[in-house]
Amino acid sequence: MHKNRVNILGTEFDNFTAKQFHHYLDADLDNNANKFIVTPNPEIVLAARKDTKFSKIVNNADYVIPDGIGIIKGAKSLGTPIHERITGFDTLQYLVTAANRKQLKVYLLGAKPEVIQASADKIKKDYPQIELVGFHDGYFKDEGIIAEEIAEKRPNIVFVALGSPKQEFFINKYRERTNAVWIGVGGSFDVFSGTKKRAPKIFQTLSLEWLYRLAKEPTRIGRMLAIPKYMNLINKEKKNSN
Repeated sequence: MHKNRVNILGTEFDNFTAKQFHHYLDADLDNNANKFIVTPNPEIVLAARKDTKFSKIVNNADYVIPDGIGIIKGAKSLGTPIHERITGFDTLQYLVTAANRKQLKVYLLGAKPEVIQASADKIKKDYPQIELVGFHDGYFKDEGIIAEEIAEKRPNIVFVALGSPKQEFFINKYRERTNAVWIGVGGSFDVFSGTKKRAPKIFQTLSLEWLYRLAKEPTRIGRMLAIPKYMNLINKEKKNSN
């Protein structure tokens, strides 16, 4: 766990560049370390404020990276700027590329059956040096059986796409069964597999991926309301600290 963390409404974020983070990940993979990556956005920060157990799991993770421009803006507003946004999707992409380069074992868990199958197919096709030791969709009744399978396969990286906070609770409960880099990736398999398109580069550059997703999926409006609520809390925190 790194000491240079920035506290944003109770969630403690690592403050390093993507390049530094990737350096740490490479070392972890080379050493077969057991690591837990959490990628909070404003919605997850708000959820952690309401659930002390979840908050403890997040803050005790080995890496807590700022996924969401709201985190960057919030940190700057509070006078504790974070170097840069590091998204969960970009981290997934980096880990997959690293696994291919290092010829590592990978396990995929979560998402819809057709999405996880498409993700597995993409890895087999585009990352031939990866040993895909297993994959399972997110629709299972006995998580213990899944955890046992992961432990038996001994992957170097476990991607868990069960949505937050379910994926974080799952990883926290079962990570000690096998040394791996464990990461909760939310809906990233949708984009990784090609089932859904990521926002065009211009939206990414302008930090407007949320707007693109909202335009594509208007039903996300309820989740998007977390952003103004989060920023309101940031403003209150800023006033209280002055």
